[in-house]
Amino acid sequence: MRIEAITLDLDDTLWPIAPVMERADCALQAWFAEHAPDVALAFPIDAMRALRDRTFALHPELSHDFTALRLKALRAALLPFGYGEAAVQDAFEAFYAARNCVELYPDALNALTRLSARVPLVALSNGNACLDRIGLSHHFVASVSARQHGAAKPSPSIFLAACLAAGSRPEHTLHVGDHAEQDVIGALDAGLHAVWLNRDAQRWTYPRQAPQSFSCLISLADFVDTL
Repeated sequence: MRIEAITLDLDDTLWPIAPVMERADCALQAWFAEHAPDVALAFPIDAMRALRDRTFALHPELSHDFTALRLKALRAALLPFGYGEAAVQDAFEAFYAARNCVELYPDALNALTRLSARVPLVALSNGNACLDRIGLSHHFVASVSARQHGAAKPSPSIFLAACLAAGSRPEHTLHVGDHAEQDVIGALDAGLHAVWLNRDAQRWTYPRQAPQSFSCLISLADFVDTL
């Protein structure tokens, strides 16, 4: 295996996403309470999550674009109460600022430093995290998101776009991610190599050969050092 670049998932690979989204939902509710108290009463956190889910279900054509979907959900919450687009944008900013306050896994920063010193790294995510806001963009030569690309993993096209951004051929590119279907199978179907970041020791249940897996990013960096 000759690896000239690595594409790397973000959510649940570099940081756990569940606590991030919990804090972001709380930040949004705090913004409602201060700036739109009637909306806060109508849409406490659970109700806002239900509205979000209904919005997502109504717009499958935007399934690759969490930002657009979130904005639609905020409009559905705010506009009926007489708030305008400025309030929608301000509410989104309150949510999005918290969405980018992540707590890295303990192994992530050391591994990023080691990996980026060896090969070009490209962030490849279905989510809408901002590496500039998070403070990690200097480890990556590029970032490819589903929103930017117009299609989400496991679509082969987004993996090929990441290879193009890295300046590498698929057969010389390694993808790393936590999701068996979106990351591992998607990358393999696009012609890349893939490893599974399997922090929770899950079983491989798919009808194809199990990929090489690692329980942490330090082990992955050790593996890359051997290539």
